[in-house]
Amino acid sequence: MPSRSKVFAVSSSTFRLARQSSQGIDWLLKRNCALTPAQLGWMYLSLCAVSLGIGLFFWFQGAPYVLGFAGLELLAVGVAFLVYARHASDGEIISLHGSQLVVELENAGRRERAEFHRAWVRVEPRTNDQSLIEVSGQGRSVQIGRFLRPELRPELAREIRNALRGT
Repeated sequence: MPSRSKVFAVSSSTFRLARQSSQGIDWLLKRNCALTPAQLGWMYLSLCAVSLGIGLFFWFQGAPYVLGFAGLELLAVGVAFLVYARHASDGEIISLHGSQLVVELENAGRRERAEFHRAWVRVEPRTNDQSLIEVSGQGRSVQIGRFLRPELRPELAREIRNALRGT
């Protein structure tokens, strides 16, 4: 016997932070980065060219230590840029498709995925109104909202709750 699933109609005007499509509703929360990793790489290469040029100039003027310090500077900046680039694609994707709420968290290239049945999921602030939002159900929980301003987190929780109820 085929199972009957409820169809939830949700008004598109109720969502400010979500994208609504024919498949469902998606919230995409990403880190706000000024440069992509590729742009950062080009920036680093240009910085290397300038610093090594200055270091070589002073090397030929009889000050060899400048080139060594330029190399140390480039190493330190390179490490900082690597840390930045590793976290540039961090984000959270919350999707409501049919009877499933799916939360995907990406941090430093590592992706975690949690699926919840829409009827059994709870969405509530972790400690206070502007803290991270805890999505829990079926013995598991995840925290979302890291990449959203604290004052917008209650609105995100409200939107997810409304979408889960179908209002």
